[in-house]
Amino acid sequence: MPLKKAQIEKFKQQLLDLRAEMTKMVQETTDDVKNEPEVKGYSQHQADEGTDDFDRTISLQLTNKELDILKQIDRALEKIEDGTYGICDISEDEIPLKRLEAIPYATMTVAAQEKFEKGQIT
Repeated sequence: MPLKKAQIEKFKQQLLDLRAEMTKMVQETTDDVKNEPEVKGYSQHQADEGTDDFDRTISLQLTNKELDILKQIDRALEKIEDGTYGICDISEDEIPLKRLEAIPYATMTVAAQEKFEKGQIT
């Protein structure tokens, strides 16, 4: 059953809110990594430097995941604009409402997503 206009508007607002929150998180993480003081030398222990490097690596990995989610959010917003929100990008089947409620930026059904992640479809 196709989504009603009110449902689509609700999802659009959720996506916009989530996009703003994710953008803020990415910006803060990026700023933290860029503004990290370069205090290296004899006063800091090598293990401390290793921990700092590890923390920066984790922050960058999280930022990459957040950027991937931002791309998915943008795609979902595009689908709202072109009237295809709730339709799978791959199979063109309807995405179940429960899935959209859990992941409003979902652009594929679970079955299509699994095949995509396994590399069976591109």
